[in-house]
Amino acid sequence: MARTARRVGVLAVCCCLAVTVLAGCGSAGHRAPEKPALAVSAGDAGGTAALVAAARAEGKLNATTLLPHWANYGGLIDGFTAKYGIPVVVDNPYGSSQDEIDDIKRYRGQDRAPDVLDLGDTYARSAAGEGLLATYRTATFGRIPADQKDAAGRWSNSYGGYVAIGCDAHRVRHCPASFADLLKPEYRGMVALNGNPTTAGSAFAGVFAAALANGGSFDDIAPGVAFFARLDAVGNYNRANPDPAAIVSGATPISIEWDFLNLTHTADFTGTGVDWRVAIPFDGSFSQYYAQAVNKDAPHPAAARLWEEYLASPEGQNLRLVDYARPVLMDVMAKNGTLDKSLAAKLPTVEGTPVFPSEAQLNTALQYVRQHWPTAVPAR
Repeated sequence: MARTARRVGVLAVCCCLAVTVLAGCGSAGHRAPEKPALAVSAGDAGGTAALVAAARAEGKLNATTLLPHWANYGGLIDGFTAKYGIPVVVDNPYGSSQDEIDDIKRYRGQDRAPDVLDLGDTYARSAAGEGLLATYRTATFGRIPADQKDAAGRWSNSYGGYVAIGCDAHRVRHCPASFADLLKPEYRGMVALNGNPTTAGSAFAGVFAAALANGGSFDDIAPGVAFFARLDAVGNYNRANPDPAAIVSGATPISIEWDFLNLTHTADFTGTGVDWRVAIPFDGSFSQYYAQAVNKDAPHPAAARLWEEYLASPEGQNLRLVDYARPVLMDVMAKNGTLDKSLAAKLPTVEGTPVFPSEAQLNTALQYVRQHWPTAVPAR
């Protein structure tokens, strides 16, 4: 597919990555280890073995809004449990980033509170600003680019993708390849967005991509909101959630969501009659990462920190590739030989110079969407 116009966020990183998960963390023996809830690194907790032992003693890990097919969380959860013998309990799997933040507040002090969080970049910054996140730096924290992590260590990005348009070619004669295509009358009632952009990172990214496709910029997301208002006015916008069941049933034949979700569908729908095609829109390409963080009041603080180490290790980063998510340390791992090249080769090629919105731009854009979306695209 031709790649023209604006290119943002090519997900490039640099430096080198330690091969072992907690390399060097066991050498902090000159001081008494901190309690896991206060540890800002594995070394602070007494080293690798001490952190693993403490996590096993806690007995479980609480997570939230993690779907098995989302960036291979199914494989990551299975791998973590097999490696450490710690079960992972996932609450509210279909929730949004905002739901995760709300759950921290709602269940504070309770054993069911989430230990760890997977948040859209914008929401990670918001949660950090509210004082909800613990400071914790994994063994590979220093290799993550500065613009992909919190300088204070309260969150760091783990994986990402590009906004893409998925389409069931069995039900749609000509699958769209751009945002401009989506306005065509042949797509009446077909075009769904993955969630509500006022609360969900994936949907917010879809609005940002639409803004770039319609004369907007990182400083101006208004054209994205206006695009969806127009899409709704012509009758093409579909308010249903494009989960796999909805796609198979024909309820949402066109879906705007991350490329790693859309690409995973191509395999998930084998034998269902769905012919799922994926295009990264050339008129408004937009990418972003998702962040990992530890709840400051996590009921299982050692398990939470061990989970972060696992996700940031070469093993965890390579498992992201299974479901087409781009690891934040992919280029680092390619250089030091720890990248699974066969999986990386399956990712769609995207060209361009890496550029990402600043924190101020993201915050301003989210505020605009939250203020104007309910009126521009009212609930039905």
